[in-house]
Amino acid sequence: MSEGNASFHDRSYLPLLKCLTLTQNMEMEQKENNKHCSQSEGGPSPKRQKLNSSEGQDSLTASEIAPAIVPQTSATENGTFHKASDVIYEKLLRETDVGITEYISQHKGFNAILKQRYSDFVVNEIDINGDIVQLTDISPPKNEERTIQDVTDRLSSEDIKKLQKLTEKKDKSTSVYIEVADDKAERTKIHQAIRDGFLGLESTTEERGDKRVIKVVFRNSNSRNSRSSWPRDRGNYCKFVLYKENKDTMDAINLIAKKLRIKPGQFQYSGTKDRRAKTSQHITVFRTPIKRLYELNKDLKNLCLGNFSYVDECLKLGQLLGNRFIIVLRNVSGDDEQVTQALESLKEKGFTNYYGMQRFGTTSIPTYHVGRAILHSNWKEAVELILKPREGEDDEITECRRIWWEKRNAKELLSKVPKRHSLERLLLQGLASQGSNNYCNALVSIPRNTRLMYVHSYQSYVWNAMVSRRINQFGLTPVVGDLVFDNSDCSARDPDGSRERPHVITAENINNYTIHDVVMPLPGYDIMYPENEAHTWYREMLEKDGLSIDNLRHSNKDYSLPGAYRKVIIKPSNVSWQLYNYNDPTVSLVLSDYETLTGEKEVQSLEDGKLKAIKLCITLPPSCYATMAIREILKTDTSSCYQSRLMEDTTDCKADQ
Repeated sequence: MSEGNASFHDRSYLPLLKCLTLTQNMEMEQKENNKHCSQSEGGPSPKRQKLNSSEGQDSLTASEIAPAIVPQTSATENGTFHKASDVIYEKLLRETDVGITEYISQHKGFNAILKQRYSDFVVNEIDINGDIVQLTDISPPKNEERTIQDVTDRLSSEDIKKLQKLTEKKDKSTSVYIEVADDKAERTKIHQAIRDGFLGLESTTEERGDKRVIKVVFRNSNSRNSRSSWPRDRGNYCKFVLYKENKDTMDAINLIAKKLRIKPGQFQYSGTKDRRAKTSQHITVFRTPIKRLYELNKDLKNLCLGNFSYVDECLKLGQLLGNRFIIVLRNVSGDDEQVTQALESLKEKGFTNYYGMQRFGTTSIPTYHVGRAILHSNWKEAVELILKPREGEDDEITECRRIWWEKRNAKELLSKVPKRHSLERLLLQGLASQGSNNYCNALVSIPRNTRLMYVHSYQSYVWNAMVSRRINQFGLTPVVGDLVFDNSDCSARDPDGSRERPHVITAENINNYTIHDVVMPLPGYDIMYPENEAHTWYREMLEKDGLSIDNLRHSNKDYSLPGAYRKVIIKPSNVSWQLYNYNDPTVSLVLSDYETLTGEKEVQSLEDGKLKAIKLCITLPPSCYATMAIREILKTDTSSCYQSRLMEDTTDCKADQ
């Protein structure tokens, strides 16, 4: 372990170095792997039917490589520190920058390309009942026209004639009045009769002189959320499977909402799924007919909606048991024996449950730097970290960041920032409306979930570093003072999730537990810390960042951290794999739900194939990162920096260009 003796809370202040060449990286990785082994204890083919997508987008592009990192602080020659807003350093974001350093297995690592194509990563949600969510039906919905009921037993023939005339004329300026008694139950019966017997009518109770009447007007049955337009025997939510390719869950929902002309807040989901992947998950939406959703399929790109039904309850965040992953690793360098040994190890021992690189952002500035600034109430620092220049983005946004950095004129810049960069636009709009120095209020312009993501990213960074240090110093066996859950369902806890108090391992009960029972806390004001040296490590790390372990409440309740618990080691379930030999790197080696549904045939291994791939299938609990399981297999860095350089130096990648 090249940094095993370094203080873990100092990792963000390590010397800033240019990224090494691929050969140097491989040599360092191999040396690192050997150390860990000795010290550890224990796009589719051109013939394929496409989902309204662009073939070229399946492969990783240079613009998706994160080429630089701006540290929160950096040492000068005299030992003082600059703020991140003062300087920009070039350094590619690597796993060690976010606290990821340890391996738990003893096998020899090998190289392979992870996510060379987004089609190499297929994710299916596992719902609360334990069923795999799959897109299996995209057929047109059955006739959903409302059945008009006979209401002659509830309305007089005269009132029925008036209401029929109102419906036929569709005149919104005309009203029909029905005299009613003071009996509320009787009035309710008449309101229901109007909804059951006529389309497009809406009724309200009014006072006319000394009498009560029911006023009926034509309001068009297509008024989406009105009581008159939604059948009472139909669930209030439409539930469907969202299949997406190379899109964020929220981007997909925002697009669907825009096309339906409804607010994104009317949609609910159990969890977000990877962007660079083909994924299937359940979504619910309030009072939206199946027909309207189905008709979107002809206009959507890289999206497909299906398996529609009406339900009474909406989905809630965290309402899932996990995710099934089917992952293709290409251009595998290891021999069959190495591969089998690595995969058997994953199956039997599991992997360190690190927060993966996705948690810390895809640009050169880690999200936890912004989170740390927010926790310090340093609003200016947080805003500047989000807006400051960085390498590796397209020319348009790069030029906008440069202009901002030089002129700091939010109003002038707003017209130039591309609409696709919605976060930057929202922040600039906040600065323009609140004043260029009102950083606190400007930050509130960003959606609450995004702001919380920054803060939770800092917690994740601390957790990664603490777990690395715990494994480095205590190994893979429980020690007195460790925290454990007796309930096996506590595999991962998000900061917003419910918690139960863990137990402390003592000399008397230590034999009852294994490393798979041990949890480590995300720092917060309402959690227990280990009753051993690890408690001091947390305190030291937070103090180094100018924070107190004893006071993680914030003046803004949104940024107060209650804390949470997360298992140190996760053992995946339903682990299986296949080895493929292939020649064409553009051929998909795994079928998605949509491809299976449209009759695509799975590619077979070629006897004379010059390239080797692994197709791995695993099931993980919620909030676990499949990339960290892959890291344990390969024992190589999963950062986009390393993976992209690996791609550039392979025959597989060259053949794909």
